[in-house]
Amino acid sequence: MKIDSAKISGFIVLFVGVAVLLFTLYNAYQFLLDVPHIGGSQDLMTLFGNTLAPLIMYAIRALYLGIMGWIGSILTRRGVQIITGVPKESKGEAEAKAKETKEPKAENAGKTD
Repeated sequence: MKIDSAKISGFIVLFVGVAVLLFTLYNAYQFLLDVPHIGGSQDLMTLFGNTLAPLIMYAIRALYLGIMGWIGSILTRRGVQIITGVPKESKGEAEAKAKETKEPKAENAGKTD
């Protein structure tokens, strides 16, 4: 049983995508274990300063996780497409195929028996 190089590269891309997704899920779990503590203060400026720093840190972490999940899902999808051999045809190829299917009908339409 011989597997061609395209399928091997498809499996590699698929496994890299799944590994990125698993790494992202592990990081998300680790981030959830870290519980933020927001204290109180009598001074409004001190309260905002103490509150915004952790919120900005968690917003950056959320963006990081979102981008990593997005990249992992794209890699996984491309790997599956390579393995299954579903070629993504361009707009020009689709128009050429449509034109080829219309031409034989036009040739037969002019003939009468």
